[in-house]
Parts: sequence; structure tokens; C-alpha cells
Amino acid sequence: MRLVIAKCTVDYAGRLAAHLPSAVRLVIVKADGSVSIHADDRAYKPLNWMSPPCSLKEADGVWTVTNKAGEKLIITLEDVHHDSSHELGVDPGLIKDGVEAHLQELLADRMEVLGPGWQLIRREYPTPIGPVDILCRDSDGSTVAVEIKRRGEIDGVEQLTRYLELLNRDPLLAPVKGVFAAQEIKPQARVLATDRGIGCVVLDYDGLRGIDDDKLKLF
Repeated sequence: MRLVIAKCTVDYAGRLAAHLPSAVRLVIVKADGSVSIHADDRAYKPLNWMSPPCSLKEADGVWTVTNKAGEKLIITLEDVHHDSSHELGVDPGLIKDGVEAHLQELLADRMEVLGPGWQLIRREYPTPIGPVDILCRDSDGSTVAVEIKRRGEIDGVEQLTRYLELLNRDPLLAPVKGVFAAQEIKPQARVLATDRGIGCVVLDYDGLRGIDDDKLKLF
């Protein structure tokens, strides 16, 4: 990862045009080729960015980042305060908390609550970008990837979407459907999941543990 703090201007040339006037900003270049520009606010959200795959060319203080569609992000460095590179290595990925891990275990043991005839293929099914919580088959024999969260938000839907894109490249599994399961699913996450053809499941933790009647709801 390369971190550059510099006074700069930023211009985006693509389907739309955007301009950031001169100011001190943080520019991050990641190993995957992505480039993002950040201010000292907005939490994690960048002011502008270019997603991989893309190329970066540096010439006379001007960075030109070009993606496969030909769109360009042009960063003009006026005064560089800091420029360093760091090798972070392979990230192990997000480790689920105890409740999420237990939800996964309980659901894997009780696939029938998703529907009659549902069968487990494997928990923690490996992919190049991390393990899918549960891979299973529904009553029609279709492959289904299930992502489990304690609190279902947009990030979880995006994560499941990336898994589905990879899994559907495997002719032995495709077509693969998705189910987003959580104790609570935020309205925005439900809208995004529905738009992408992903089913949403509200999990009753106590019900899965046998403390109460099953209240798992599939929408």
C-alpha cells in the first residue's frame, strides 16, 4: 500500500466530469490497483476513487489513473508532504463474533428451517476472496450461498454479491443464488438485496437454539 499526503487537484474524466480544487489530501494506492482520494473527514468514504483493474502512470507530478473503460482520474500533485509504501501481506479477513459463528453452526445443523428439502453442502466454503458462510442446495437442487450476519447492512450484501460473482463462474455450481441472513436487516440492505435477486432471512437466535418456537422468516 502506498500512502501519499499532498496538496493536489483531482479531475475525473469519464461518463461525467468532476473536479476537486487544490487542497491537502490523502491518496491511497492499494496492491489491487485501486486508487482513492480522501479528505480529513467523511469517515471511510473517499472524495473520488478508481476501482481495479486500472493502471497508474506518473509523469512530472501528474498521476493518470485509467480503468478498462477508458475513464481517467487525473491527480496533479502540487506539494508532497509524505510518500511511503508499506507491505501489509495477505489479510485473514473478518473474523465473526461469537453470535455470528454460532448462528452459522445452528443454521447448518437445521437447514430445514430455510425450507423443506434444503441440504448443506459445506460450511465456510472457500473462495479466493474468503469463505462463504454456508453453501447449500434448495429443494429444487439449485446451489445457494448464505451469508450470515448479526446485523445485516449494505456491506454484507456487497460481500455476498462478490461471492456470487465468483461462484457463478464455476460451471459445477452455477447458477448460484444468494440468501442474506441476519438477526436484523436494515431497510437499505433489504432494498439492495432484493434489487440483486438475493433473498433475505431474519434469524431468531433463541428459536434456532430451541429456546422458542422457530421464527425464521424468509422474504
